[in-house]
Amino acid sequence: MTQPSVYGRRIGRPLNLNDAPSLVTRSLRSAELAVVETRDDNPAPGLCGALPSEDAYLVSLKLRDYADCECWERGRCVIKTDIRRGATYLYDLKRDPRYVIDKPFHSLYFYLPRSALDDLARQSGARIGELAYEPGIGHDDPVVRHLGSSLLGALHRPSEVNQLFLDHAMLALSAHVAQTYGGLKRSTELARGGLAPWQVKRACERLESDLGGSFSLQQIAAEFDLSISHFSRAFRISTGLPPHQWLLHKRVKTAKQLLTVRDLPLSEIAISAGFANQSHFTRVFSSVVGVSPGAWRREKHGGSEDQR
Repeated sequence: MTQPSVYGRRIGRPLNLNDAPSLVTRSLRSAELAVVETRDDNPAPGLCGALPSEDAYLVSLKLRDYADCECWERGRCVIKTDIRRGATYLYDLKRDPRYVIDKPFHSLYFYLPRSALDDLARQSGARIGELAYEPGIGHDDPVVRHLGSSLLGALHRPSEVNQLFLDHAMLALSAHVAQTYGGLKRSTELARGGLAPWQVKRACERLESDLGGSFSLQQIAAEFDLSISHFSRAFRISTGLPPHQWLLHKRVKTAKQLLTVRDLPLSEIAISAGFANQSHFTRVFSSVVGVSPGAWRREKHGGSEDQR
């Protein structure tokens, strides 16, 4: 999560936002990937400013309807159309994409540099052309909607985001965009089996050694001389879970062990088990187990629910 404010300013300022919530990762070796939330309920009207011209794309998930949107590329209006909530739009930063701001807006933008897409192609032993899209024409893309929903929660609670989750989500987004809009075929490398038993053991030990999740997928995959995509897929085949989900369940298992200590406060358990705080611990534990940590402790030991 490197220098998130840089991308918040880069994408936010052309929309007259001083900054915008953002998260950044290096889940691919050659480039940073970012997700940025832009929202203005009372914008100043006019043509938005220019985004930096570079060999990169923005994939945008619209979170609000925007009627009669006037879309521009290369200094001229190319289409005027209704933007629908939940739709996905692509922008090529080499084409100077802009639009006329004249009503409230709310969107997520995924920043994908060309070098990141080329990285994916090299891992697959393939090439990828320009992403296929028409300016101002949306796509019904459930994968982008799902990933966008997950990352929107992360943007609103950045202290609770672990590096493995962010790496996984942005890698999945990049691979999906490359395959869906760039014609990249699924790598035969990814179709192979799981990790060797010794690799599973070492990977799990590495993850368990840092329940806070500060290790990146790149760091762990590099230990086995594997690409990030190959490692993530093989780990899931071997364990039944992607790395970030495996770590989450390990946190919950650790928390359960600590909850057997009757007088240990929930706040201390939360930190010891790798959660950002007690609220984060309660939310994740309740989602996985079905009851709150205090209720689970009460069921095991009886007595009132410990909320310390």
